[in-house]
Amino acid sequence: MRSWRNGGLAGVLFGLIVLTIGGCASGKAGSPDGFESLFDGRTLKGWRPYVGSPPEVASMDSSRYAGALHAAFETLDEHWIVEDGRIVTDGKGANLCTAEDFGDFELLVDWRIKPDGDSGIYLRGCPQVQIWDRPDIGSGGLYNNERHASKPLLIADRPPGEWNTFRILMVGDRVTVYLNDALVVDNTVIENYWERDKPMYSAGPIELQAHGNTVMFRNIYVRRIDSTP
Repeated sequence: MRSWRNGGLAGVLFGLIVLTIGGCASGKAGSPDGFESLFDGRTLKGWRPYVGSPPEVASMDSSRYAGALHAAFETLDEHWIVEDGRIVTDGKGANLCTAEDFGDFELLVDWRIKPDGDSGIYLRGCPQVQIWDRPDIGSGGLYNNERHASKPLLIADRPPGEWNTFRILMVGDRVTVYLNDALVVDNTVIENYWERDKPMYSAGPIELQAHGNTVMFRNIYVRRIDSTP
C-alpha cells in the first residue's frame, strides 16, 4: 500500500486537525498494555511532514504554517510510503513527524537499515536517538549532545537488514534507551540542539529522520507519562 491520500490533501489536512484536537490515534488490537499505536500499519494517519524546527514553527503565524504544511504534503508520498505494514523512506525529502506533540512518554519502535544506513529518532522535535551502521560505536546514543554523554554504553545492534527494537523513555530532559533489550543510554540529559542556551522543550513531536538512505519502521507505540507532582 502506497498512499496517505484519503480524499486528497484537503481530507488529510482536515484529518490532522481532528487528530490534533482529539488526541492520538487509538491503540489498535495487540498494542502493549498502556500503549497507543502511532501507526495503523496501512496509512500515515496521525503523521505529518517536517516544516521547521520547534523555534521556526513557533515563529510562524497560522497562515504561514498552513502554507508550509500544504507544500510539504505535496511531496510527502514521493519519499515516505506504507508497504507491507512498514513505514519506508528513501531518505530524501522532509522528516516524518507525529501530528501531535508529546511531553513525557515511553516509545517502542522497530527499525531496519541497509548497510551504511544512517537515521535517527527526534524527541520533542530535537535530534536525536541515533540509528546507523557503525559497528565501532552502535546505535541508540544521543548523537547531538555536546555537554552530556552522546555515545551508547554498549553495542547492541543487529546486522543491517535485520530488525532492531528501541524502547525509549523520556521524562523531563532525561532519556533512557534500550536497544534490543540492552541498556544503551541511562537517564541522560538530552540537550536542546536548536537553542543550546535553553532547556529541552516541554513538548514536541516524535520524528523519524530522512537522512539519505532507505530506512523502515514498524510497531510504533507510545505510552504517555503524567509527571505532574
